Amino acid sequence: MDETSHYSQTSDEAPRPSLKKLGGVAVGLLQSHLELLGIEFQEEKSRSFQLFLFAGVALIFGLLLLVGLSAALMIHFWDSHRLLAAIGLCLIYGCGLAFALLRARSLVQRGETPFQTTLEELARTRENLLP
Repeated sequence: MDETSHYSQTSDEAPRPSLKKLGGVAVGLLQSHLELLGIEFQEEKSRSFQLFLFAGVALIFGLLLLVGLSAALMIHFWDSHRLLAAIGLCLIYGCGLAFALLRARSLVQRGETPFQTTLEELARTRENLLP
């Protein structure tokens, strides 16, 4: 009787270590995925900040240059063709605006999915775990 109770006790306890291992593996996978997500988030945040900073500085200097050139052009044509110069400047500015808006729209539409590496890693893990 002692032997059967010993076998039944070991068979009852056998699933526990495997459940512990499975839980440990699941926690390890979750931890690695969260670490990867955190790293990607930091990289994306840093890249976005730098992008906005340099875009803002470029915008400021571009506008200053545009104002200076426009003023010089208007002063040059003040006596002879001031209305034609103003209309020409407006057309050039309108074309620049249209180009910038179309380019921005295309960048938004074909933008890369944020956290793509994390999503790929989750898909690989799911493939490995499923039969």
